[in-house]
Amino acid sequence: MERERSSGRAGDPGYTRRVEDERWEPGMPVLDRQAVRAPVLPPSLHGLPPRSVPEVEPTPLQKHYINLSVIVLICGAIAISALELGTSLGSPLVKVCVLIAAPLLVITTADAVLRIWRSAWAWMPVDRTKGVFRLAWVAVSVVGLAALIAASLIVILA
Repeated sequence: MERERSSGRAGDPGYTRRVEDERWEPGMPVLDRQAVRAPVLPPSLHGLPPRSVPEVEPTPLQKHYINLSVIVLICGAIAISALELGTSLGSPLVKVCVLIAAPLLVITTADAVLRIWRSAWAWMPVDRTKGVFRLAWVAVSVVGLAALIAASLIVILA
């Protein structure tokens, strides 16, 4: 995304600066960037393996993940409360909640699986054990995603 700001030479009128930052959105102020400093580790962490690796690319739903999850949470709370109060599994209230929440939960879970997958491959050259551990989480998440889809179909077809 490009944006031009006219405010002069660091304060003088007539100055135009281009901002090429995909994180910028309309209405946000343009900030001057500072040089990136090399991280300084405390003496207690010298010689230890890295604790994290940088995220290379955001997932497609990263900006919307929380908002979609809130909708799923509310629908789930309504459906579970209805079931706890004695409503049948085939109740229209439960089915509507599942019809709204299930697709959102599937896409947010798939987005999370993608993030774990990318994390696993980012860790492989740094620490193979951590990379393989994350691949195990990918497998578990895919099984959970299949169970989620199966449970949603059971409710919808009830």
